[in-house]
Amino acid sequence: MAEAKSGKTVTVEQVGSPLRRDPRQRKTLVGLGLNKMNRRRTLEDTPAVRGMIKKVGHLVRVVE
Repeated sequence: MAEAKSGKTVTVEQVGSPLRRDPRQRKTLVGLGLNKMNRRRTLEDTPAVRGMIKKVGHLVRVVE
């Protein structure tokens, strides 16, 4: 069952390089819309996005 859109967002910034990391982590960054250092993206706050952020938490920073 799909949840109703709540309008909540989360902004993430890439602070680490995916070089010499698992290729899955690079693909996760691309899935988040990040592919270069210091890029920021504002995304819908869903469990899927939160899981992706947790997977590459050492490469990204959540901006308040």
